[in-house]
Amino acid sequence: MSRICILYTGGTIGMVRTDNGYAPKAGYLEEEMGHLRDLHRPEMPEWDLFEFDPLLDSSNIAYPEWNQMARAIEANYDKYDGFVVLHGTDTMSYSASALSFMLDGLAKPVVFTGAQIPLCEPRSDGKDNLITALLIASQGIANEVSLYFGNRLLRGNRSTKQSADGLIAFASPDYPDLARAGIHIDYRVRSLNANATSTVDLAALRKAAGFGTAGGADAEGSEPETPANGLTVTEIKKSRIGVIKLFPGIQFDLFEPIMTDRLDGLVLETFGAGNIPGYDASLLPLITRAIENGTIVVVCTQCPQGTVTLGTYETGSALLRAGAVSGYNMTTEATVTKLAYLYSLGLPRAEIRRLMEQNLRGELTR
Repeated sequence: MSRICILYTGGTIGMVRTDNGYAPKAGYLEEEMGHLRDLHRPEMPEWDLFEFDPLLDSSNIAYPEWNQMARAIEANYDKYDGFVVLHGTDTMSYSASALSFMLDGLAKPVVFTGAQIPLCEPRSDGKDNLITALLIASQGIANEVSLYFGNRLLRGNRSTKQSADGLIAFASPDYPDLARAGIHIDYRVRSLNANATSTVDLAALRKAAGFGTAGGADAEGSEPETPANGLTVTEIKKSRIGVIKLFPGIQFDLFEPIMTDRLDGLVLETFGAGNIPGYDASLLPLITRAIENGTIVVVCTQCPQGTVTLGTYETGSALLRAGAVSGYNMTTEATVTKLAYLYSLGLPRAEIRRLMEQNLRGELTR
């Protein structure tokens, strides 16, 4: 009998009606789950629910909560066969992406899910999402950070929210589903195991950075150790990362005040394969100044599918010459959280630039 740890961070699935709209209520989800017969059938795994305090709308979740989730998984890793993280939908892809990088050596399923309609409502999609996520977590096949929603299991760092009100709320535009849930849960074996696709020796990377089991640099002269269970957690530290989405007619001088040496990373959501407008002579000097100040500029595409290939067009070659790096087909969610993760390792900026273009957790295809 498998045993699953459920981490409830907040979000729509356990919300109740209030005078100001839906809001999380402490203790309500556990009570509601106690009434769901299917959760207690013999075919279901055993499970324990851990409720975070405070419960949060996912709009309020950031790196402290990512660290809390990762530490909860680390603390309970040997006690459970898998984990389900109940989370609000608005930033679920950010959290799933972040944890995919933070949990080095993960060899058990960590499945994010939630609901568009709360369990307190008659048409809630939360029941099926929760039951299927528990089954996936118990089967030990998708041993990576994933996201289950609307009958589809997606790689966490390839997911993005595509609908504010549809029950199929998430998409993975540039990577195949890990599984589809119909009468049976049909796993796509070739798509699974993000760690196996990595092009980087992350253990060596962490050792070079001086990181041990505490998620930070070890004392001087000590050798970083890998826990017996193979899981090492890197906590995300506060970093200054900005995102700019280009649009026709954008006035780049508006962003000049943020282009200082205090800016750690900048994600540019460009047109097509990495193209920028050439009508405004202020853009490239801004980008060049940011890079000279040490800011790592990563170029992503606004297109749901396809990849950045800097230099394919003249309008993208200027970014390449200025020193920007390609995000290839990473989502914005994966790009932002990957930058934060690499900064948290305390690596030299030249190494962070190099690794942004390398596949660490199945987040990009070159």
